[in-house]
Amino acid sequence: MSRDVQFIEREGRPEYVVLPIPLYRDLLRRAEEAEELRWYREGMAAIAAGEDERVPEEVVRRLLGGENAVRVWREHRGMTQAELAARSGLSSSYVSQIEAGRRRGSLKVLRRLARALAVDLEDLADDPVA
Repeated sequence: MSRDVQFIEREGRPEYVVLPIPLYRDLLRRAEEAEELRWYREGMAAIAAGEDERVPEEVVRRLLGGENAVRVWREHRGMTQAELAARSGLSSSYVSQIEAGRRRGSLKVLRRLARALAVDLEDLADDPVA
């Protein structure tokens, strides 16, 4: 297929390449696969180094389904509301209100909860895409 590739020169040097669409699409697919492989390897290296963790599909499903992130992570960590409250220096009723959506929690409070849950602050954000 390389004979179908055309080179456009400027001042005697190749400057552009014209590819058949199937070859172009194949190159795009391969580039995407290479990028996904790079992300996978980086993720596995972070897990091996203890910088990240594998999250069970059920946890991801619950988070993407819109469940309260504090509750999901707390339950995943096997903590009661009282244990999370104690570890974060908050009252159990405050944690309960946050989990129920009756209170949002300040940035300071969310940082304390994130630290107690061993997650990034972003993992407790209302909008996981933002």
